[in-house]
Amino acid sequence: MAGRISFKRLTPFTYNEISSIVSLEEYLCKGGFTRSMLAADAMVSMDWRNDFITTFIERDLMQYAGFLPVVMRRLWQMMAYHNGQVVNYSTLGNSLSVSNVTIRNYLDLLEGTFMVEILRPWLSNTSKRLVKSPKVYIADQGIATAMLGLSSFDQVAGHPTLGAIWEQVVLTHLKSYWPDAEYSFYRTAGGAEINIVVKMNQKTFAIECKASHAPALTKGNFSAIEDIRPLATFIVSPVEMGWPVRPGVEVASLNHLNDAIANRL
Repeated sequence: MAGRISFKRLTPFTYNEISSIVSLEEYLCKGGFTRSMLAADAMVSMDWRNDFITTFIERDLMQYAGFLPVVMRRLWQMMAYHNGQVVNYSTLGNSLSVSNVTIRNYLDLLEGTFMVEILRPWLSNTSKRLVKSPKVYIADQGIATAMLGLSSFDQVAGHPTLGAIWEQVVLTHLKSYWPDAEYSFYRTAGGAEINIVVKMNQKTFAIECKASHAPALTKGNFSAIEDIRPLATFIVSPVEMGWPVRPGVEVASLNHLNDAIANRL
């Protein structure tokens, strides 16, 4: 009967769910899918993820009309290299020799099948020129690293996409615990930026992701905070314990981020 079914989205494991058995370095490389995360070694994990990608493209997505596996694989791989960046449909379409409409449809398909996260821009009545195109993330960092051919944390740590992978980990972490919140990002043409803006219970939180053990906000971050005026700003970093930076701004670890937000709701 209509109205009697409830749907719950199950994400791959978040780090605080498995931090007692997997290091953060392993998690950033292998991702949150069980068979990849618990694989005996890095190559077994990589083989599983590559098999998953192939099976997903060539079997699971084949039910959708007009879908071309070769184009989808190339697009997905391009998104891994442009992980967390503002999407440019024209550039992607020209690179793959398809129309902008096709790129939009393929990304909608990947979002609908939970393989990418599309983060829309934060819109307000500010007079500043805001970036209005969405950002796109590969939904699991293990899939992203497999697409990039990165099999160890040392390779991930030295790759230009490390910051974007960390952003995606934080975004997935937040969405798994606060699924009903509104998520967006803030960026102006002048360079003011906050990675993730979270709004729930009429309260706004600014989340800046820094893949560093000594994180610091930039001038553009502080400018964005002044524009957004959040209840609190959290700099999420791969540290064990956070610390206050200034009133309303603090560094938070991934494991303590949810408690820090909950204490302010």
